[in-house]
Amino acid sequence: MIFQRALRRELISTAGAVFTTLFTITITVMLIKILGQAAGGKVASEDVIALIGFAALNYMPVILILTTFISVLLVVTRSYQDSEMVVWFTAGLSLTRWISPVLSVGLPVVALTALLSFFVTPWANRSSAEFRERFEKRADISKVSPGKFQESSSSDRIFFVEGVTGDAMKVRNVFVNTVRDGRNSIVVAKEGQIEFDKNGDKFLVMAKGRRYEGKLEERDFQLMEFERYGVLVSATSQALEGDKSARSATTLDLIESSDGFNRGELLWRISLPLMCLFLMLLAIPLGFVNPRSGRSANLIIALLLFVFYSNMISLMQAAVVQGKLVLGIAWWPMHLFAGLTIALLFSWRLKMNSQYHPLVWWARAKQCVVVRRGPP
Repeated sequence: MIFQRALRRELISTAGAVFTTLFTITITVMLIKILGQAAGGKVASEDVIALIGFAALNYMPVILILTTFISVLLVVTRSYQDSEMVVWFTAGLSLTRWISPVLSVGLPVVALTALLSFFVTPWANRSSAEFRERFEKRADISKVSPGKFQESSSSDRIFFVEGVTGDAMKVRNVFVNTVRDGRNSIVVAKEGQIEFDKNGDKFLVMAKGRRYEGKLEERDFQLMEFERYGVLVSATSQALEGDKSARSATTLDLIESSDGFNRGELLWRISLPLMCLFLMLLAIPLGFVNPRSGRSANLIIALLLFVFYSNMISLMQAAVVQGKLVLGIAWWPMHLFAGLTIALLFSWRLKMNSQYHPLVWWARAKQCVVVRRGPP
């Protein structure tokens, strides 16, 4: 049908514009946040692009849900504003005829949302955590920014270097303050470099420096001058543990687990594709506007409905995490309520769009011009 093909093209073009806008905003916010972490020495500068990609995959299901909801809403609203819906109804066609073309465009997005929710997003969370943990367990000296004091990953050592070579293996004018068992050990050296022993442990070997050791309150420090002095900065036994949170667990692990956090995360993953489907259908009757008025009112209502829907799912998730509800009872009530709301709105719009609707009656009345002559 010509109408359905035209509607699909308009839905796809509108969805592309909405997705580009939402994705650009998300990437910009993530870029600012991760660049700030890289500047603060919390993540490696070479990992910024990968971390932004993982963050984008993490937010992608919500972006797709908003894209389908807003695009369908905008297309339906435009049809009302341009009086195309009046022609549609006067032709004897129902609002339910919109469901088929909308689903033909939206169901692939629902499937993609399910794929991201169940498989891709957990992988992105695990990979992001591994990148951050790998940086935390790197050589402490490789994380030092020249001219800036930097705390070690174990929080018992502070580094300061004046300069670092391009390969981060050599430093000059280095200062190291270590606190252990209530004693301070301060090492000052002109230069240092990274070396490995036979076991694979990594050391910062400093040359031509001094070492001060003692307790600050006793003011009794030992002074030692050295030609070479080594500080352990990374041991081979430090293996990556990975992110063990529920957000990073595979869907199969969540199904097999009885932990409250895991069951709550499983509820959230199930809800995302269902929310995408129901909001897409909800946008069809919700897109009604009076052609003579603006369309800001229904957009505000749509935004409020999306916030209410997502917050109620989060509330159910919190109830499952706290053990107040079981997953079998908590996952479906909000979606059932959304389905009933869609049916109610469609029923209301179908009744309003019947032959007694003022817009349709006015359009039909214009087709019949009655000329009366003489007194009635």
